[in-house]
Amino acid sequence: MVARGDLGVEMPAEDVPSLQKAMVRAARKAGKPVIVATQMLESMINAPTPTRAEASDVATAVYDGADAVMLSAETAAGSYPLEAVSMMDRITRRVEQDPTYRTIMDAQHPDPRQTAADAITAAARQVAHTVGAAAIVTYTTSGSTTLRAARERPEVPILCLTSRLETARRLVLAYGTHTVHTTDVSSVAEMVMKACSIAYLDGFAEPGQRLVITAGVPFGTPGSTNMLRIAWVEG
Repeated sequence: MVARGDLGVEMPAEDVPSLQKAMVRAARKAGKPVIVATQMLESMINAPTPTRAEASDVATAVYDGADAVMLSAETAAGSYPLEAVSMMDRITRRVEQDPTYRTIMDAQHPDPRQTAADAITAAARQVAHTVGAAAIVTYTTSGSTTLRAARERPEVPILCLTSRLETARRLVLAYGTHTVHTTDVSSVAEMVMKACSIAYLDGFAEPGQRLVITAGVPFGTPGSTNMLRIAWVEG
């Protein structure tokens, strides 16, 4: 959590922007979700629109690669909570449509660790780009597989399937991730069928599109990511 209000109390104001960037980079390198928060749309506590500087502040956090941005007093005690949420959503969506956003994400891309699991998830991002996949599907128990996928900052959504409710809740904040609490699978065929079905039902893929699926065998074993599969969504 990059809480700029607290940082501003402990550090000179001029140091906060560079500290924010350093903390976001460090969290992303470690594969940990990072949230930028406090005083993002501060004027919207009392006004229906933000200042242009505040809009730029939210955009900067998105360009930096934060997993999430967060409102505080704007929604907890402000007079325009709905407008504040709507404005933050509009700013983040607009930044993600900017062609330079992907350029910045790729330029700041950390190297994967020298493990089989990291190699698989790094490959999943590249394969999804090459084949034009609609989404990356990750089967995870502990959440580590999905966090590795989010660390790669793929161009497509990450659909996380997990049998642990606490894991599903924890991963909601991870970059580009949609979590689904579901039962474990017992075979590769069942894995592919469930991934395609959920991706279709949740609106992430249409019939004829492809998915890139990562999982670990034996299924249900934490930290065992060792499989990458390309699957077609059937109608």
